[in-house]
Amino acid sequence: MTDNGGMKEPVILDQHALIQHHLGIVRDRRTEPWRFRNSIRQLAGLLAAHATRDLKIREETIQTPLTTCNVRRLADRIGLVPILRAGIPMVDPLLELIPEAEVWHLGLYRDEATAKPVPYYNKLPAGSPVDLALVLDPMLATGGSASMACQSMIEWGVAETRVLAVIAAPEGIEKLTTAFPAVSVYACCVDECLNDRKFIVPGLGDAGDRVFNTL
Repeated sequence: MTDNGGMKEPVILDQHALIQHHLGIVRDRRTEPWRFRNSIRQLAGLLAAHATRDLKIREETIQTPLTTCNVRRLADRIGLVPILRAGIPMVDPLLELIPEAEVWHLGLYRDEATAKPVPYYNKLPAGSPVDLALVLDPMLATGGSASMACQSMIEWGVAETRVLAVIAAPEGIEKLTTAFPAVSVYACCVDECLNDRKFIVPGLGDAGDRVFNTL
């Protein structure tokens, strides 16, 4: 993640062979829901490997079966913040990597008439914010939901926020990084644009509907 005059450039992972493979699966309209969910999970895991590579660590001495050994462990409290409902399948891959992570849900739905996010669920606890929040959403389209989530993290008192998205639109990245230049964005790919209905093109359809088979 590079810093451009205080604004962090997004990390795009579209050259990774496994990411290209699973993107091909989730884009295909013929892909069954179970296979779609599986590929979203795989993409989330690949994203997580990159988005967590520079987490803060601390050193400690432990006892192996043979001798003592200096090891390194994660130093910060980490929160996973899936945007309901499409962000749910991205949680487990990160919990497998970071079992100690906390999970805090944000409920946002898109008003189809205005393409703006509408909040309906927020149970972030008062006080005691995590050190790092990883906001999870398969699609960064207009940037409205991600921006609302990042604002919630600021109001909670989170020191650092990173947004993980499977696909993103240029418009969404611009909106998010302009409004929140300190936020790091990780995406598997950046698509062409938003259409007149504010859907990502070529995109993958409605991620929530495809994950939960509610088309």
